[in-house]
Amino acid sequence: MAAQTDDERCGGESRRAFLKAGAAAAAGAALTSDWLSAQTSSVRSSTVTELDEITLDTLRRDLDNAKFTVRSLAEQYLSRVDAADRNGPGVNSVIETNPEALTIADEYGRELQIKGPRGALHGIPVLIKDNIATADRMQTTAGSLALVGSRPPKDAFVVTRLRASGAVILGKTNCSEWANFRGRHSTSGWSGRGGQTRNPYALDRNPSGSSSGSGVAVAANLCPFAVGTETDGSIVSPSSINGIVGIKPTVGLVSRSGIIPISHTQDTAGPMARTVADAAALLSVLAGVDPDDPATEAARSHIEADYTRFLDPNGLRGSRLGVVRKYAGFNMHVDRVFEDALAALKSAGAEVVDPVEIASIDKLDDPESEVLHFEFKADLNRYLAWLGASAPVHNLQDVIAFNQKNRAHELSWFGQESMEKAQAKGDLTSPEYQKALADCRRLSRLEGIDAVMDKFHLDALIAPTDGPAWPTDPINGDHFSAGTSTLAAVAGYPHATVPMGLVFGLPVGISFFGRAWSEPTLIKLAYSYEQATKMRKPPQFRPRAEIAP
Repeated sequence: MAAQTDDERCGGESRRAFLKAGAAAAAGAALTSDWLSAQTSSVRSSTVTELDEITLDTLRRDLDNAKFTVRSLAEQYLSRVDAADRNGPGVNSVIETNPEALTIADEYGRELQIKGPRGALHGIPVLIKDNIATADRMQTTAGSLALVGSRPPKDAFVVTRLRASGAVILGKTNCSEWANFRGRHSTSGWSGRGGQTRNPYALDRNPSGSSSGSGVAVAANLCPFAVGTETDGSIVSPSSINGIVGIKPTVGLVSRSGIIPISHTQDTAGPMARTVADAAALLSVLAGVDPDDPATEAARSHIEADYTRFLDPNGLRGSRLGVVRKYAGFNMHVDRVFEDALAALKSAGAEVVDPVEIASIDKLDDPESEVLHFEFKADLNRYLAWLGASAPVHNLQDVIAFNQKNRAHELSWFGQESMEKAQAKGDLTSPEYQKALADCRRLSRLEGIDAVMDKFHLDALIAPTDGPAWPTDPINGDHFSAGTSTLAAVAGYPHATVPMGLVFGLPVGISFFGRAWSEPTLIKLAYSYEQATKMRKPPQFRPRAEIAP
């Protein structure tokens, strides 16, 4: 979607234009076989091939050696977005590009020549999810038409960190609307404002979510890396399903201020990249103590200045890893790939404890749901109050009413039952909320991750991250086969996923998760596995999965 000028953003004509665009996006959500067949030509023939699978180290060297200027690099990635995202395969991962990207690139380019780089990301393009506030000419909407025209009073803390590092923010990525906390039978990667994001490995398949656009843009080489957010699975699932690396940090390591929330006990932003090294470099920039997010104070003694120093190709040697079999066994093809991964881990020197049982996994769903509904209401109302008079909606009830008024654009595929359930909850002093929160912490931490890691003296827990991508189905919604995210998400503990292999041409990832603040350990293990296996395969933008025998 084209960016609006400052005057247009707040005008009625702009709002009507966005509503029309939302209707068009919804109408286009159902994909036809004829359309898909017309999209089979490779994106490589129409865009810049030298950027395919390029790493941060190479980009940094090319900028330093003047192979690229900061501006030319930004221009080439913007050209790639136009060729592969808006046209060609049409994966629809970028909800809008930054109208100031090239001006910023020019400024950073001059600074690079005169003063040298601010840091490793100076001049490097990055995309961020559309629920991360920017106080500029871009929108911040979580994919919802209800927030079009709102003006955040300042950048989100992670945006401030990116700008300070010299990163060039190219634009924002589409996401599951409201980070997939709206209603039952939702379709991941769809938003009223942005339409449906498509999986670059098979265009009829789903990208998962809610950080759908971030996962697809990285996988499709539309940016070196991107920022996603997660409450439960929204970084690691689209990373796994789009064949990239994702790190969901410990809650508090990365600030949430200025990010449209679901839950202050589970929300976090995190890096999504094609390699563990690039994810670690981006995490080094994102992590920091923020006075506007009290949870980050607990991270003060745990933040590492440079997470890339834990990139050890021999990091698996002597490690003890526990296999959470509860998170396996749901798909025989994924099981086969996972068994190959276990063999690779052992060959690299890891001791694998198989299985480790965590009985509390089966008890988490109800208390987690209760906590999320209570916190969504409280936290979203706080965010909307922060927006002030610029916001077209001022509380959750207003959002619900907006969706009802604009049913044709917002509620054409699925409803808003989650929002309505959240609106019916009381405040955070409610005994129901306090009990559910205590249960979540006990079950996920004391009787969950901490207990099993103590019992077996483990460095990390491992499991398949997800099943392969399912066909996008706006009529029936998502068809999740399994997922590994909930235990670490509810605990607020870190979780990393790395490409593990392909199932009928569709990526699946392996998860490493563990105790609070164990990002250095997880990065070491994930990097060692990545280097031993090299399972990342770029997408070919096929119209459908490879299901022939």
